[in-house]
Amino acid sequence: MASALIYLFVVLVVAAVIYLLAALVFGRGEQLEALPPGATPTRLPAVDVEGADVRSLRFQQVVRGYKAAEVDWALERLANEVDDLRGQVAVLQRQLDVAGEQLQRARAVDREE
Repeated sequence: MASALIYLFVVLVVAAVIYLLAALVFGRGEQLEALPPGATPTRLPAVDVEGADVRSLRFQQVVRGYKAAEVDWALERLANEVDDLRGQVAVLQRQLDVAGEQLQRARAVDREE
C-alpha cells in the first residue's frame, strides 16, 4: 500500500513539474499581455468603422473565453454601422434611379424635337 502511495505521489510531482515547465515555455496561450482588472483593449471609432478597425479589435480574456459584454458591445456597434451604410446605399441607389429616369426622359424629348 505504501509503495502505491509513493508511486502516486511521484506521478503527481512529475506531472506538476511538466505542467510548470510547459507553462513557462509556452505561456498561457495569450497573444496579448494580461490586462489589469477593469481595463479593456476593446476600441472602435464613434463613426465610420473601417475594416482595419474591426481587424484590430481585441477583447479581454476571461476564464471561459472573451468578456461577453465587450463582444456584445462591439457587435452592436458593427451592426449599427452596417445598417447606416446600407441606408446610405439605398438612398444613393434611389438617387441614381431618379437621375437615370430623368436622363431617359431628356433623351426622349430630344429625339422628339
